[in-house]
Amino acid sequence: MTTLEIYLKPDEKGKGFDQLIWSLVFALAMLFFLANPFTTTAQIAPENSYKLTLTEAIQFAKKQNKWVKAVGIEEMAVAEDRKDVQNAALPSITVGSSYQRFSDVTLFSDGLSHAATSPRKPTATVGALGVDALFTIYGGGKHRALQAEQNLRLNLAKLNSQDLSGNISLQTASQYLDLVRFNEQQKFILDQVKRAQTRLNNINSLYKNQKVTKSDVLRAEVALSNAELSLMQNENDIAISNQKLDVLINVPDSVMIFPADSAGMAKPEIGSLMPYIETAGISSFSIQKAAKNVEIQRARLRGIQSNNLPSLSFYSNYGFNYPYAAINQTYAVGFVGLKLQYSISSLYQNNNKVAAGKLRVNELEVQQDAHRDDVQAEITSFYIKYGEALKRITVNERSVEQASVNYKIVNTKYLNQLSLLTDLLDADNLYQESRFHLVQAQTDALVIYYRILYTSGNL
Repeated sequence: MTTLEIYLKPDEKGKGFDQLIWSLVFALAMLFFLANPFTTTAQIAPENSYKLTLTEAIQFAKKQNKWVKAVGIEEMAVAEDRKDVQNAALPSITVGSSYQRFSDVTLFSDGLSHAATSPRKPTATVGALGVDALFTIYGGGKHRALQAEQNLRLNLAKLNSQDLSGNISLQTASQYLDLVRFNEQQKFILDQVKRAQTRLNNINSLYKNQKVTKSDVLRAEVALSNAELSLMQNENDIAISNQKLDVLINVPDSVMIFPADSAGMAKPEIGSLMPYIETAGISSFSIQKAAKNVEIQRARLRGIQSNNLPSLSFYSNYGFNYPYAAINQTYAVGFVGLKLQYSISSLYQNNNKVAAGKLRVNELEVQQDAHRDDVQAEITSFYIKYGEALKRITVNERSVEQASVNYKIVNTKYLNQLSLLTDLLDADNLYQESRFHLVQAQTDALVIYYRILYTSGNL
């Protein structure tokens, strides 16, 4: 603990009281800042490392990933397109004006031999100002079909957003689990380096006592070098995986992510995944998008078929005009009316378009069935592989226990000169590989689980 002592000279006691007060205030202020360093350092040098759970990483990716943001912008643009189509049903109102200045009138007689010029009657100036309005009462259902198509396009844009968000979540989960695996392997490799160093020390002692040959020392040194090289390689893998995860959750590359979850986190029981398997044929993003494409084409087909129907419109006009015939006066007049139109040429010009539209509907329906078959086959294979992964975890857990016991036995035998160094190194490698295989099986099972969630449209 730091103490602050203040001494006053005997001759300064009378006038030093004020200095004592200010010194105490200064000391209290300094103690406050020393006791609360985070009040300044948190603003100047923010931490560049964070611990995240798998769920938190996925949430960050869904909110911050640049691809997710881009598809969200596209969804807003489609929403604006829909509003534009809805506004097209409103009356069309036009305000117009015109102005003309005429030259003098030249009159010819006997061909072009005799000409006479006079001002244009009643005036050389002509102008108009008016308002036109047009409202379609019935257009054969074309506008309703267009509105339905835009509504479906907005739904499709939302599905695209959800699909991409799920895909990015799957990539984030896979990358996070890779980082978990590399971090687990880092611990195993550090243990292996420690074992190799201890083994080398023991072999050097045995060599000094002339109980082993120089070749055992050299092989032990090579084993230690290989373990250190594996450590460096794994550290590089951690850095690469961390950078990829930073990109997915859209944080600076300098940020270090430390997984809060381990490879041994709880895995769902295989029976709990059956609802995802049963509903994947409906809830899958690809199948939902295929269904929307079929509906969009049907709406487009209705719009094409509307060309064979008549249209009825209400229109009107009101305006000021100058002059009125041969009278130098301004007049105002307006009208209202109905306009009925029918294109006879549509009877033979629209048939091929309608036929092509129907064929495209059939094409998209076949594609929808193909997507359903693909999704069902894919998610069924994931379900089978998930059960296999759970079984592999159980087998590898037992293998790790057996390899650990085997290494201890062989190590004891070697120290007692009852086995060869080759046997000891093989036992060490077997123990290391069994631990690697266990972590690989644990992370593979979780990756398959998230693939099932994405394929079934639940991620």
